[in-house]
Amino acid sequence: MQTIHTDLIILGGGIAGLWLLNRLRQQGYHAILLETGELGGGQSIRSQGIIHGGTKYALNGALTQAANAIADMPDRWRDCLQGNGEIDLSSADILSDAHYLWSKGSLASKMTAFFASKALKGRVDDISVTDRPEVFQHKQFRGSLYKLNELVLNVPSVVHALTTPHAEHIFKISKDDLQIIHNNGEIAALELPEQQLRLTAQRYILTAGEGSEKLLQDWQVSQPEMQRRPLHMVIVRHSADLPVFAHCISAGSKPLVTITSHPTDNGEQAWYLGGDLAETGVQRSEEEQISAAQKLLQELLPWVELPNARWATLRINRAEPRQSALTRPDSAFAQPVANGIIGWPTKLALAPDMSDQVLNLLQMQGIEPAAANTPIPLPGAPIAEPVWETLF
Repeated sequence: MQTIHTDLIILGGGIAGLWLLNRLRQQGYHAILLETGELGGGQSIRSQGIIHGGTKYALNGALTQAANAIADMPDRWRDCLQGNGEIDLSSADILSDAHYLWSKGSLASKMTAFFASKALKGRVDDISVTDRPEVFQHKQFRGSLYKLNELVLNVPSVVHALTTPHAEHIFKISKDDLQIIHNNGEIAALELPEQQLRLTAQRYILTAGEGSEKLLQDWQVSQPEMQRRPLHMVIVRHSADLPVFAHCISAGSKPLVTITSHPTDNGEQAWYLGGDLAETGVQRSEEEQISAAQKLLQELLPWVELPNARWATLRINRAEPRQSALTRPDSAFAQPVANGIIGWPTKLALAPDMSDQVLNLLQMQGIEPAAANTPIPLPGAPIAEPVWETLF
């Protein structure tokens, strides 16, 4: 069996793991990434691609810790998308340079004053009637509309942009072939018997989202624990040229529905529906969830017609560090575990923050580049297809 030593091994090829790989190799580490499926094939490819600035966490009229933790992320991603940031994402596609927030009717005066306050300066802008997206220019629209400093990205193009510079260091492995070898509570090596390969590293970094739970169990580690917060998303694929990128809000603290629009291979659009619809829809069957989505869209956007509409649903588990009462974490997470690090970004937008935390931990632990850049005899990993191409 061949043994190859590296500085760092990342397990999990979503956007969090790929972002981290780019940062580590920039720092001179001989880092590799191992993926058992397709790159971005877990939570990343199932996300709506919104780079949140935290506004949706402030719908109760106050800035929360979660809203503040994510506030700088849109500008940080914009720098990367312009080729001026810590990672060059200039080849990635921006679906919309802003996300919007709308209400069916007029907002309460308290909420209107909050959106106009200095606290939300730079996050929320008023928008004139003529500058509204087409869907909100219809004469039947009577609600309030605000423009948020939040990008919406084509996630597969982001995965591709993160993969291309370091493709020779990203490998596909069989999860049935992966064996974690322990020694006194630490990982001594990762063995791939079918490949006759043994990989060792200074640190092993878990960024596999939901898959990290099984890896922690194989490692015989009980902390940190993972939680799952489920969603039941809805997809409607249609031939209308009517992109929508918006949260619809009411009196509650969560958006009634969050809509993003995504191009398909045959020139159609896919509307992807999340928000409270997806959270409360966990208890519904696919047929019930589609019916609920159709009724909600008819109520909120009665003037919209979607020719050739086909409907489907998708269940997702958001994988995160366990919180009391299974609440949403406020920020990205990275924690050392023996000679490893476990990381969950908790939101797509927070992938850069999770990488910062991992880099800080490596610096605190005195982990420096040392390994030779040895070729590894493993195949590359493919990029996952969007869900609207696989469900229809």
